[in-house]
Amino acid sequence: MEKDKIKLFLVDDDALFLKSMEIDFLQLADYAVETFATGELCLENISHNPDIILLDYNLDGINKNAMNGIATLDKIKEYDPRIPVVILSAQDKIDVAISCMHHLASDYVVKSETAFTRLQRIIPNVLRFQKMEKELNWYMSRM
Repeated sequence: MEKDKIKLFLVDDDALFLKSMEIDFLQLADYAVETFATGELCLENISHNPDIILLDYNLDGINKNAMNGIATLDKIKEYDPRIPVVILSAQDKIDVAISCMHHLASDYVVKSETAFTRLQRIIPNVLRFQKMEKELNWYMSRM
């Protein structure tokens, strides 16, 4: 895998949506993509050190007892709080988005025809913010 590619994890139990997003991102030359149908599979592979994770809010389409998006998000943040996670959801509810932000999601995107376009703008911004935060922490630790 080339070093300059953004390592993206896509986690969604909707196989069609997952494949569609994977194809969309792979058509952009700057992404290396790994896909997972469950939060559990994502967590089993978290040591691959993704640069960013796109995580479905509801992950119980395959297995009703599967870990949901919020529980998966919490486990990702336990593993490494610096990994940015963008929650994807079919739910256009402000309280769901706020809950995700309380659990340290970097952003919340409603699944729609414009979701991919929005993600193309959000991902570079999230990664840029993360880089600035890292640099700021580095400078602050030197004071």
